[in-house]
Amino acid sequence: MTTRSVKVIAKANPAQVGDGFFIRRPMPSAGIDLGELSPFLLLDHAGPTVFKPARTRRGVDVHPHRGFETVTIVYQGELEHRDSSGSAGKISVGDVQWMTAGSGVVHEEKHSQAFTEQGGTLEMIQLWVNLPAKYKMTAPKYQEILADQIPSVELNGGQSTARVIAGTFGGKTGPAVTLSPMIMLDIRGKAGEILTLPIENGFNAGVYVLSGAIRLADGQIVEEAEIAQFGLSGNIKFELLENTKILLLAGEPINEPIASYGPFVMNTAAEIQQAIADFHSGKMGVLA
Repeated sequence: MTTRSVKVIAKANPAQVGDGFFIRRPMPSAGIDLGELSPFLLLDHAGPTVFKPARTRRGVDVHPHRGFETVTIVYQGELEHRDSSGSAGKISVGDVQWMTAGSGVVHEEKHSQAFTEQGGTLEMIQLWVNLPAKYKMTAPKYQEILADQIPSVELNGGQSTARVIAGTFGGKTGPAVTLSPMIMLDIRGKAGEILTLPIENGFNAGVYVLSGAIRLADGQIVEEAEIAQFGLSGNIKFELLENTKILLLAGEPINEPIASYGPFVMNTAAEIQQAIADFHSGKMGVLA
């Protein structure tokens, strides 16, 4: 099979979310607009940031979402979540939190109490994953996926590995239940390795480098905090220039209009206005 062409390489922009997440955001950005890597809308890479011991938990206070999903992958540290649907959980190294906001949910995300008191290094990825119109008003759902539930696939005889969070890859199926077809891989590779990753034709695909660097088949370099977006057909092939940590995202495009405003992602402006009204009237629930 041919190797996928490279559409763009985008650098992350620095930002801060709440008082506990110092992030780098490669999409949406000047290089990749909202929806261009559908179904993936946003990628925030928090940290690695060292926090001193404290008494008060840092994080993001109560806020709403509607029309999409948030996916949080923890690489270092510990995070606690609770929401207006009654779900709550704590995730740490290797764990994944998959929250379907659907028709609307109010939640908060903060450093765990233990992490706050002990201090340490925090690193995580949060993704926003779009929902097809038919699922935008589905009931909220929370999936807590622990590290030992995520299968691994050996690459190049075990020199590199891919944890399969969602979708099927290398004969292993990830535990995440998704509302559109996708593949999400947490890849760890050693310097000098050349990886060829078969991805279904017609899927959007991108690779984000958390640490290290890779050389793509066309010779372009993707460094830390950069994301490469590929064409729609062929394998993804690259060489690891250093020991590298990568998140691969691939999925069937949702070819529908996108209307977004803050924490809401719908299909029309009227639906956004309804989401705002529903939030202010308490229809998305209350988190005391």
